[in-house]
Amino acid sequence: QVQLVESGGGLVQAGGSLRLSCAASGGTFSSYAMAWFRQAPGKEREFVSAISWSGGSTRYADSVKGRFTISRVNDKNTVYLQMNSLEPEDTAVYYCAGRVRSIATIPAAFGSWGQGTQVTVSS
Repeated sequence: QVQLVESGGGLVQAGGSLRLSCAASGGTFSSYAMAWFRQAPGKEREFVSAISWSGGSTRYADSVKGRFTISRVNDKNTVYLQMNSLEPEDTAVYYCAGRVRSIATIPAAFGSWGQGTQVTVSS
């Protein structure tokens, strides 16, 4: 299993932007579909965005469409989540996840997880 480490979280005002990064090691990153999930206090982990192994296919939750962009650079073993027009409702711990082969949007489909990075959006 690939090991994942997220970074880039922090405190930002509503309307601001952050870019999360997820660095992978210990596996063949280019064979992994990757995704971002988030979990707010007292809520279940929810899907945010996913990208295929090649980067040619992406998925977004309706709540972030048009505001968030997922991308990856396989040569750098890194996946990114650019978050613009942030809202207080985006406050959560953001997790990076990976799975071999096809893109997926449910947590149970992913076997590799990072430790999470906190994103806090103030109003």
